[in-house]
Amino acid sequence: MANGPYIVTGASKGIGREISLQLAAQGHPVIGLARSSEELKKVGESLAESCSGSFSIACDLSLSSDIQAAAEQICEQFDWIAGIVHNAGTIFPINSMAGSDMAQWTHSIQANLIGVQDLTQRLMPLMGGSQQSRVTTISSGASLRPIQSWSAYCVSKAGLDMWAKCLAAEGADANISAIAIAPGVVDTGMQSDIRSANPEQFPSHGDFVSLYTDGHLTQSKDVAEQLCPLILNHSMEQSGQRFDVREL
Repeated sequence: MANGPYIVTGASKGIGREISLQLAAQGHPVIGLARSSEELKKVGESLAESCSGSFSIACDLSLSSDIQAAAEQICEQFDWIAGIVHNAGTIFPINSMAGSDMAQWTHSIQANLIGVQDLTQRLMPLMGGSQQSRVTTISSGASLRPIQSWSAYCVSKAGLDMWAKCLAAEGADANISAIAIAPGVVDTGMQSDIRSANPEQFPSHGDFVSLYTDGHLTQSKDVAEQLCPLILNHSMEQSGQRFDVREL
């Protein structure tokens, strides 16, 4: 029980991949969740080699059926989990509120926010008790300020910050903690997606291109190294707080 696994979403690439690999390297079993891909398969193999009991599960957080199947598999194999890292997310649609495709907008809220609640609720029976279970959500500066053409992302991240506060309040007596951490501007696939957006639909396009060309993006591995101590060790007293990696 003392060495229960950490569930990490968005584990196939970027920050999620690096968090997963670093947790496993420190001796913590990791179950990596992400949409089905060759990258996810390779991460699962690396995790298993690094720490016994680790593996990956193909799970699209926009699909409740995928979440249910993943949670059932986890519940069948474990009686307690050490924590969850909610890292998966999508930036799309990158367009004005008036011009956004409603199906894409809804998909974003589902993947970035509703799926977080769905997965966590299904895993609640395995959390807390005699030992603390730690939930970490990956936040963003977009949770605090509006960015034109990112309405779905901004709304979902702001909601995720409050979701973590609500879980912290409700989990206080059950030994379940929840924190949010903003990772800064990181060189990930999401940043590539942002730079690929239509400048006519995204007023800040040039600013994000400059962050890349001027070398201001941080690397996923370095950010994960800063995040892992909080993921593994944040206290019940810190539960409910929002952290920024640039202030750690």
